[in-house]
Amino acid sequence: MDETAQVSRLIGDIYDAALDRGLWPDVLKKSCGYVQGATGTLMSQDTTPGRAQFYFQWGNNLDFLKSYQDIYVKLNPVLVPTLLYARVGDVLSTVDLLPFDEFFASRFYKEWVAPQGFIDSIFSTLDKSATSYAFIAITRHERDGLVDEETLRRMRLLAPHFRRAVTVGQIIDLNKVEAAALADTLDGLAAAMFLVDAGGRIVHANAAGQAMQAEGSVVRASGGKFAALDAQADRALHNIFMNADSGDAALGTKGIAVPMTARGGERYVAHVLPLTSGARRKAGVAYSAVAAVFVHKAALDLPHPLETLASAYKLTPAELRVLMMIVQVGGVPDVAPVLGISETTVKTHLQRIFAKTDTKRQADLVKLVAGHMSPLGG
Repeated sequence: MDETAQVSRLIGDIYDAALDRGLWPDVLKKSCGYVQGATGTLMSQDTTPGRAQFYFQWGNNLDFLKSYQDIYVKLNPVLVPTLLYARVGDVLSTVDLLPFDEFFASRFYKEWVAPQGFIDSIFSTLDKSATSYAFIAITRHERDGLVDEETLRRMRLLAPHFRRAVTVGQIIDLNKVEAAALADTLDGLAAAMFLVDAGGRIVHANAAGQAMQAEGSVVRASGGKFAALDAQADRALHNIFMNADSGDAALGTKGIAVPMTARGGERYVAHVLPLTSGARRKAGVAYSAVAAVFVHKAALDLPHPLETLASAYKLTPAELRVLMMIVQVGGVPDVAPVLGISETTVKTHLQRIFAKTDTKRQADLVKLVAGHMSPLGG
């Protein structure tokens, strides 16, 4: 199978897994095969306190996953807090987040990574919030070597589809979309949802969709057809609807997320989910729809509190790593082996942090971080 066909099929599998979650392990296995990875994991991680949740995984040793949740989630210098600086959709490898000499010297590498025979990882941030971030991580085994440009290229082809599939998966669950209760389930969605046929005719709209349609500032029904007030978005959406019958290959080249502008200038996004292949047929069978369109106001991409803290006090990435380890691990003697640096280097960073934040004690730093992480402020 040539690469184009392989990628097209894999993208279709990714969107199927958004609605049938039991397919995720196989999708991760295929993704690892495509980018030459040893394990694949869809997970989220909180920063303070350190917590990790594994949603779906393939190829991992379950004992090591448990030890990560129990111990090493707080000791991972790659993810705490450096991945916070990554934008949603970015594709990065270890060296983009932390110099290799620091990574190889860290306690995390020596006790958790190396014993499994791993050497590198490739990440893509799928979502970020004020308290956590979700990402896909694919690890590389020593036999496959470090992440190279070809690996990055291949991951960049998949990353947008993982992100969109995760977004759609948060909106709609296949187990809830049985034909007998489809209308009731869709009416419970906060997002405006429209089922459309290949010609763009609205064959069903949920309660939020009907309200949006009646209000008429974002979308309307023109002769029974879905119509966006944003002319450019309307053309793009109808082009997608016409190609939806061709399945994922056609849709993948046209895109699945379409930005829209409302009459008053507010920004909206239309997420289009094809209902014409794989497990998604079940969602549209009752209405002969070819696509589901979810329309919602574009969310503001707010910075993480630690990004705000770092910006406010002009902390370098190295200083922020030391700060977080002081908060999560303890004093200088404890932090040094975790980061793989000398106690003298930790003390140097700590003195700079004290100077920049106008604090004198480690307890003050704990209070400072807690104040930025709390939704009520410090």
